[in-house]
Amino acid sequence: MGKSKTTKFKRPQFNAVGLPMNAVKEADAEEEDHDDEDGPAAELLEKLQSPSADVREFACASISRVVQQSQTIPGFLQRDAVRRLGPMLLDSSLPVRETAAGALRNLSACGGQEVCEDMAKHDVMTPLTALLRECCAGFESAVVSMKDQKNAVEDVANEAVNLLWNLCESSSQALSVFNKSGLVDVVVQCLERHPHNMELATSAAHCLHTVTEDNPELLCSMNTAVLGALENVLLSSETGTAHTLLKTLSAGTLWNLKSSLPTARQAQTLNAVVAALSQCLDLDAGTLIPELRQAEEVRLRNAPAATDTEDQAAGELAVEEMDEEEEAPKRRRNGTARKVDNDFSDLLPRGKEELREATALLTAQQTSLEIIVNMCCSDDPSDDEWEEESSSDESDMGPDGLCDGVSNLMSPLCLSAEVQGALINHNIPEKVLKKTEFPRKEAVDVCHQSPSWKGLIKKMQRVQSRALTCLHSILSAMDAECLGGAAALQGAAQHLSTLVFGAAEMPKEEEFLEAVISAMRSLLQTIASKNISQCMTPQQLMSLSEAATRCDVVSVRVNAVAILGITGSTLAKEKGTAETLQMIGNALLQVATRDTDLVVNGEALDALVDVFADGEEAETAAKNIHLLPALKALQPVFKAKMRKDGRGKYCPQQLCVLDNIKVNLRRFIGYLEKVVKK
Repeated sequence: MGKSKTTKFKRPQFNAVGLPMNAVKEADAEEEDHDDEDGPAAELLEKLQSPSADVREFACASISRVVQQSQTIPGFLQRDAVRRLGPMLLDSSLPVRETAAGALRNLSACGGQEVCEDMAKHDVMTPLTALLRECCAGFESAVVSMKDQKNAVEDVANEAVNLLWNLCESSSQALSVFNKSGLVDVVVQCLERHPHNMELATSAAHCLHTVTEDNPELLCSMNTAVLGALENVLLSSETGTAHTLLKTLSAGTLWNLKSSLPTARQAQTLNAVVAALSQCLDLDAGTLIPELRQAEEVRLRNAPAATDTEDQAAGELAVEEMDEEEEAPKRRRNGTARKVDNDFSDLLPRGKEELREATALLTAQQTSLEIIVNMCCSDDPSDDEWEEESSSDESDMGPDGLCDGVSNLMSPLCLSAEVQGALINHNIPEKVLKKTEFPRKEAVDVCHQSPSWKGLIKKMQRVQSRALTCLHSILSAMDAECLGGAAALQGAAQHLSTLVFGAAEMPKEEEFLEAVISAMRSLLQTIASKNISQCMTPQQLMSLSEAATRCDVVSVRVNAVAILGITGSTLAKEKGTAETLQMIGNALLQVATRDTDLVVNGEALDALVDVFADGEEAETAAKNIHLLPALKALQPVFKAKMRKDGRGKYCPQQLCVLDNIKVNLRRFIGYLEKVVKK
């Protein structure tokens, strides 16, 4: 999602550039007075019509700040704020343009999907498109004379690109305008500013990564200049975490555009994409974060005290925003849910460069892992990893000159031999497994010691969860032999068991639990298919089952039940396992009976069929737990629940699976009846 920041007038903790401090204090007091009555919206929107550019700039900056409190947004929308702010994007004053873009950007970021759709309906894309074209035309003519002096046109462009990013991520109408207006070339021009302005280039890279996902219409207008610009970034020799993030986003965009690549360039581009992801995952955040924190401490010891105070206040505020990303809403474009994962690193003041670098590193690694997941995902929307968020676009559409003879080299995976080979050649599976480890204690400790760094702890945990989901995808898509054979698989299983059972208590954090259990399911399934001995003890199985039944996330409960089924069906082939099978059977019966979700009930019944379908140990255990009468009692309840809840709550694919389970259950009961008559 787009981020929330204004350049000229910072958040309340900052002194607004261009205004004396007392003017800012008076303005804040003025806003507080209005809060008691009708809010500040009416007066601030009125000031937009002032003949004074300073007043218009101040009004835009104030709106930008106020709308970061989401409860104020309805007041602005009721007063037609979008329609009144839109023309300010083309104001005669550059500072007004910048602050107007910042106000709309914050309104779109904090207001969510409905506000973005409202902006698109009010045709904010028309002045935004004109503004971006003017900015790009003015890049060279606005070259600054001093090395450290900021380029005002690029600052305006940065706010505008972020607004564009927000709108296209949330609104199909905005995305359609983006496609038809040829804005991809404009955003690429911003990307190409990376030698001069990394902040603008990174914003452009984020935008491109978003608009090229699930957008076959855009592929039709893709040209070699766009692909070349992305490849130039990817092959750049620049180092540093900011460049790592830029390369990672460019790699993700190229993957999204894979069907637009000429056949002759596919192999080379694929290798460059995977190499960029590999280099990103090579970086050790556990080592770099303490080093960056130490570098900040050294710098601050030599910095003026006032600057330290302002930076810390700003950093703490930005960290609050980073924390809020955990509660970020899901946006929907073209009817598809998209999990919003905000990056507020650009809210950090320029004095927080070390924290910016650390944030860029973690964002890059999270993005790299998500791209690898997309590489391993099928084209079926029901298989998407990020809570129904679509994976990268797999369409074969494209301009005639670029798509002739497109091979299966970069087709959706499954995995193609070429892509699997590239992932293995760059040791991606091993690097992903390494990232599944808990964040290093030293890094967590230094972040705990500073309020402005504390938000990075959640980001480190997010990287770990993404790595676990990535491991699940790799296990599902790649051959076991390619992953290192039996010894490597058992080692990975032991590692995952340590993550889950190594602490005194089972983990309770839902995102982590969902990711680790899905990875464990895939791994145990692979191990079982190769007849490799399982590594989980009965006690661990029961602990996992108990923890899962208390979790609100349906997929966690489904995967935990599946793990019981996989392990049980393997044990049923061995001697002396009846007692363990009884424990597994009782746990599955309890889930099938008590869980409130029909899909979880079905998974438990399916697992029972797998575990007790064959073998002497299974027959003994089934008799001991009275499985046949229990299933006979469950059968009509399950059927009634399907009739009552099925069509209203579950999708056709789920209903199809549940119907199969119902049929299998009837047949299995018949099988058990024959066993009893023996």
